[in-house]
Amino acid sequence: MQLNAPELLPPVFDFLDGIIRDYGDILFMLFTYIAIPFHVWVLCGGLRRKLLAGKRSTNVPSVTVIYLPLGLSRPPPEPLPLLIRRDYEPPCCEHDGDCYRD
Repeated sequence: MQLNAPELLPPVFDFLDGIIRDYGDILFMLFTYIAIPFHVWVLCGGLRRKLLAGKRSTNVPSVTVIYLPLGLSRPPPEPLPLLIRRDYEPPCCEHDGDCYRD
């Protein structure tokens, strides 16, 4: 007897379609509530501890790289002087007669 996949798959797909049609909203809520603690467990290192249980871990020292300039470099340019006009007076307000001049 030879099994033919196209003959076996339609009943499986019909069963899954019926389950999703009848209980899809409940399954969605169930998977959502299961996914939250699962993600917390994975992010806290639970999966890493489970996979590395009994194995020796190698401690790799951290390396700090500091890039130094090669040769003599030019110093940064001096900042431009701040230009302030001492003779500037703001225009007088014409609509109410108040001026902010001294």
